[in-house]
Amino acid sequence: MKKGLISSIQRYSTKDGPGLRTTVFLMGCNLRCAWCANPENLVMKPRVFYFKERCKQCGLCVKHAENQSITLADVGVSIDRKKCTNITDMIDLCPYDAYEQIGMEMTPEELAKKLLRDQEFYQVGAGGVTFSGGEATVQAEFIYETAKILKEAGIHVCLDTAGLVREETLVHLLENIDMVLYDIKAIDDNIHKSCTGVSNKKILRNAEIIVENNVDLKVRLVIIPDYNDDFEDMKKRIDFICTLGSSVKEVNILEYHKYGVGKYDKLGEEYPIKENLVMKESIIDKLLVYGKSKNLKISIGG
Repeated sequence: MKKGLISSIQRYSTKDGPGLRTTVFLMGCNLRCAWCANPENLVMKPRVFYFKERCKQCGLCVKHAENQSITLADVGVSIDRKKCTNITDMIDLCPYDAYEQIGMEMTPEELAKKLLRDQEFYQVGAGGVTFSGGEATVQAEFIYETAKILKEAGIHVCLDTAGLVREETLVHLLENIDMVLYDIKAIDDNIHKSCTGVSNKKILRNAEIIVENNVDLKVRLVIIPDYNDDFEDMKKRIDFICTLGSSVKEVNILEYHKYGVGKYDKLGEEYPIKENLVMKESIIDKLLVYGKSKNLKISIGG
């Protein structure tokens, strides 16, 4: 039986599709966006967060860590994750819950059963379930099977994706999807590669495939200062969205934030963006005006 690897399940979400929703965050991603806010989901394997603010320096993890890979520090402990081959042991060992595993395996049936407990909540709040990531389509078959169960129960299902997926996989997945939340990070392929490590050619084509399959689209434009905020390229994103027609129900401009920085620290990793980036609000306002001039339903945030 196919199992999925999930990092978290967030209830009462209002940002991941219409109405009140539950968002399922899946692990694994085939992009490497410099600004990623969910680094725990970049690889499809369980990760371990370390919360130094919970640590009381009792020394148990120092004593039991293999290869002398954990040592006391000024605050909490220092972990050499390349050497620490038994870091998962610390989850149960630590009396202060300073270590926490991210990643739980579930079958489609197990996940659907959990999600359907809130069926009345979805109906009252005109919402449903959203599959996000990481890059959700990395676990496409797991989503397909789970979404199929949800659809049979009358639940509205959204897919949050950056669109780097094989066409046949996407078309199959769309059978059980009501709306796609679609990230378009750049039109210029060189800009896209510099920001994410991959080409956008398949991504742009897949946006057209979604429309061809009569699935609603909510397009999201992530704007990162000095990375993908070239105004001419942003205008081209709007122009491309206009070619997708009436399937586009809404466009959201998402401004740069640093909410994920703390997660990198908990994973013992450095945040990729070292500069203190400043959003140029005038550019965002100009983009909003340009989108409205094209008769798009466009807003900042969402």
